[in-house]
Amino acid sequence: MQLRLTKKVDHPTIIVGFPGIGLVGPIVTEFLIDHMKTERIGTFEYNELPPMVPIHKGALVHPMAVHYSEKYNTIIVYTILNLKQSEWAIAKTIAELAKECNAKEILCIDGANTVGDEKETIFGFGNERLLALGAKPMTESVIIGVSAALLISAPSTSCVFAATQQELPDSKAAATVVQFLDKYLGLEVDYQPLLAQAAEFEQKLKTVMTQTQQAFDAKERKSMDYLG
Repeated sequence: MQLRLTKKVDHPTIIVGFPGIGLVGPIVTEFLIDHMKTERIGTFEYNELPPMVPIHKGALVHPMAVHYSEKYNTIIVYTILNLKQSEWAIAKTIAELAKECNAKEILCIDGANTVGDEKETIFGFGNERLLALGAKPMTESVIIGVSAALLISAPSTSCVFAATQQELPDSKAAATVVQFLDKYLGLEVDYQPLLAQAAEFEQKLKTVMTQTQQAFDAKERKSMDYLG
């Protein structure tokens, strides 16, 4: 897996939001890409994942790309692909990106499965400033996926989790993350439009994630047929 960049960036914050519980990561990163007026500065090249490209509103959407906001010196790594069995390769690529551009921090955005009355709760891990701004400490949990691989392989990684109790896209949980990031990074981004656009984001992500899973399953079946 390789990352091709078209622009040199120095000392940015890197925000990573990949599919997880409630699809909080993709919803947050897609919203930030739109409202921070970012430019695409890089794409991933890979053989590990099934070849597929979503079409949205008549245009191709690159399935895994790097976006950049010059105003906020922030890189956003975005994907809506099923990353099963490719987490370490992706984490290694992002860690190399962070080293190459001397990143201040890698900030992973994800959902956290909760029980009880913890709606609109933000949890933080890996950076004391997250807690100083009101995030609850993540003291007992199991982190999986790219976030876990980055915590192990890139020492500058921290995590922001939104409490969610559903597997389907949770735009309300994502909105609490955007609101928190506004304080943490000084993004001056209005999170209210995210609630208004919830239905559009959720429908798009559900459709693309379903099609991605179908493509992955088809690839697996083909491989099994070949082996059989």
